[in-house]
Amino acid sequence: MSRPAPLVKKVSIDARKFPVLRWSWKVDHTLKKEDIRKKKGDDFAARVYVVFPRTFFWRMRAINYVWASKMAKDSHARSPYTSNSVIIAVESGDENINKWVTEERNIYEDYRKVFGEEPPLLGGVAIMTDTDDTQDEATAYYGDIFFDGKLQGAQENVRP
Repeated sequence: MSRPAPLVKKVSIDARKFPVLRWSWKVDHTLKKEDIRKKKGDDFAARVYVVFPRTFFWRMRAINYVWASKMAKDSHARSPYTSNSVIIAVESGDENINKWVTEERNIYEDYRKVFGEEPPLLGGVAIMTDTDDTQDEATAYYGDIFFDGKLQGAQENVRP
């Protein structure tokens, strides 16, 4: 059985100053066996993680932006592996497969909404195509990922 291998970039970013995460991605298909309620179904064709370290490793928090098959777009759920990780479906279904899609999320507002507190400094961003639980296959492509101080059209941005 293969294990997921995220590509991780360590960063130190204040989400209050750079709240906007922007990226592009493309997938060849979604995973039909996805089922966020079970560990055996916790796979997605594409994921972009933002990781917020805290005092101890086990208290770390993560937001996991996914291209889902069955989760409704803009819905969120706790990871079946840990309550410190929340999954948010930013794309869902096959409507945009094989097309480059640009996404924009306010990570500051998302963190406050899903965890109910102010976020600590952002400590990392990661990408991952993950099929180890469902034993499916997928191909995903990821474009530039950056943090911005303003919504779309802003000049000031930080590339991890």
